Amino acid sequence: MYIVKVGGGAAVNLAGVADDLASVDAPCVVVLGANAVRDDLAARLGASTRTLTSVSGYTSVFSDETALDVIMMAYSGLRSKRFVELCQRRGVNAVGLSGIDGRLVQGERNRGIRVREGGKTLIRRDFSGKPRSANAGLLRTLLDGGYTPVLTIPITDEKGCAINSENDDIVNVLQAALGVERIVQLIEAPGFLDDPADPGSVVAAMSKIELERREAQVEGRMKRKMLALRRLFETGAAEVIIGDGRVEHPIRAALSGAGTVIR
Repeated sequence: MYIVKVGGGAAVNLAGVADDLASVDAPCVVVLGANAVRDDLAARLGASTRTLTSVSGYTSVFSDETALDVIMMAYSGLRSKRFVELCQRRGVNAVGLSGIDGRLVQGERNRGIRVREGGKTLIRRDFSGKPRSANAGLLRTLLDGGYTPVLTIPITDEKGCAINSENDDIVNVLQAALGVERIVQLIEAPGFLDDPADPGSVVAAMSKIELERREAQVEGRMKRKMLALRRLFETGAAEVIIGDGRVEHPIRAALSGAGTVIR
């Protein structure tokens, strides 16, 4: 079994991902991003996306009630259903679900994000949180029935309320719940870049021991991604492949060794 995390950038080749799912020789759980769709939709609705940077240097989307409405429309609506359509046209019996459906991903709402604004440390509270567990029984029922689950945010908090969360963290709880050893992450780059400005600086292989050093090297959202990668190996992952989601066959290329392989 594989977990395939598909980035939400506009250049990701969703049709190519769907093509590859039709030929992969193992069941897959897809975690689908939609940040480009979200930002475009938010701009058209006059509700532009706002990001926060915590005092520890990690960035996240500020999720008030309006932002959460846009997330539902973009992720579990437009992006999910269009991708499921692509899968169905290729014979992949995909099912689009958000984390709140069947409490598929259960989380804990943040008590607040500590940020620096105007020279002061402030607490910003919103509808966001950390995933803590996944409904493995529901996922296995779908997988055993020949379905391909396609998961998006939002997830549910302790009281059943919808909250935003990070897909990297969602992958972590899915991996722990299902015992998946191999994870493919598709992004808008050839792999992990030693120099973010140089597409030719792909790091072909990386050990889990090296991840902590790499985390200190990067900033913003990539810093959060590297932390999530470290945690994947702490919960039992054996291999993570960071591949280029823009190529003709993103999954096949990643499984063939293109990109960055972390063991």
